[in-house]
Amino acid sequence: MSESLIGKRIDILDKGFVELLDLMPHPATDVSGDLAIVNAARVSFMGESKGDDKDRKLLFYLLRNQHTSPFEMVEFKFRVRAPVVTWWQWVRHRTWNFNAQSGRYTAFEETDYYVPSVWRKQSANNKQASEGEVDEDTNARLTADLIAHYEQGFKLYAAALAAGVSKEMARLYLPGFSVYYTWVTKVDAHNLMHFLRLRMASDAQYEIRVYAQAIYDHFFKPALPWTAEAFEEYILKAQE
Repeated sequence: MSESLIGKRIDILDKGFVELLDLMPHPATDVSGDLAIVNAARVSFMGESKGDDKDRKLLFYLLRNQHTSPFEMVEFKFRVRAPVVTWWQWVRHRTWNFNAQSGRYTAFEETDYYVPSVWRKQSANNKQASEGEVDEDTNARLTADLIAHYEQGFKLYAAALAAGVSKEMARLYLPGFSVYYTWVTKVDAHNLMHFLRLRMASDAQYEIRVYAQAIYDHFFKPALPWTAEAFEEYILKAQE
């Protein structure tokens, strides 16, 4: 199962995606991620499996009692394409490793912008959250205005490049929060669970919640089924 995950890409939002680049332990080792966690916990005993039942019970014990260091022995490496409005929150998780596309070296394409399908209203009770949606006519008008804004900004950006302006300066014409960037990111399973707990929550911003949910459903859960089961039992249920 894990071997088929490497290279898998899931489309997100209008132009984004998450792709799994690598996994440790690599599937070629024939050691599952769950077993790698158990083996790390049994380091004093040469890390040998004691059968699925005992291995699974130990893994559940580790997560239930917050013995988290063995979970750091599993790592995921992703290629992610997301708008800056998403990355602005993602980089708050400083336990991740990031390497980002640079607009200083690569010119942006005319379609490198996020266009939301629905415009959400400001929450009345939470200053940093949204709640509900605008009506259909307002949604259509706002979307048309946003696209026109993008087109004008890109037109000025392209004109600056044509005039010989450096890419690092021409990009000042581009609308900042909506531009899509591609990053390569890496994280261990322990810190990924912390990210997922916060970013899959119902009060997380939609634009990062859909990325977190995709990572959990399509990569974390298939690669670490025992860990995912324990995560749902002892972490997600605890915050409901």
